Amino acid sequence: MAESTSPIPFKRLEQIASDACNSVLENVEFYEHPKTAGWNETIIQKVLKALMSEATPAGASSPQYKFAINSTIVQHVVPTSQLNKPTSTGTTDAEAAAATKKQAGRRGMHSATGGYWNEKTDGMWSYKWDGDAKGLDVVLMLIWIAV
Repeated sequence: MAESTSPIPFKRLEQIASDACNSVLENVEFYEHPKTAGWNETIIQKVLKALMSEATPAGASSPQYKFAINSTIVQHVVPTSQLNKPTSTGTTDAEAAAATKKQAGRRGMHSATGGYWNEKTDGMWSYKWDGDAKGLDVVLMLIWIAV
């Protein structure tokens, strides 16, 4: 999608998305499935609040776009006991890293989205927040439609 159709520059969208994920997940140590719905909801609300603020023209009461955001949290295949835990004594950092790498991995994921709209005013953008140290990634997808 061309950046020219975006109500906010892609670089700024990336910063908004990164800030939202970092603030919500800063104290998270590992993937905890019962908490993912709350994390997703809070990330979405933070991004929407920033979008509404930045996409609303001066003097207007609302932006000239409708926004939809999807947030997906993907768990890495890492035993949670290995995340952010000190290595056992008697092993070197290199040995510990190699052992962790053997256990670590990523789950496969593929997502696609399409839309039928006015290509001059509407569009979509996606972002991946890398949470390797926490054993999870966040994938955000934003759609905007001019009103």
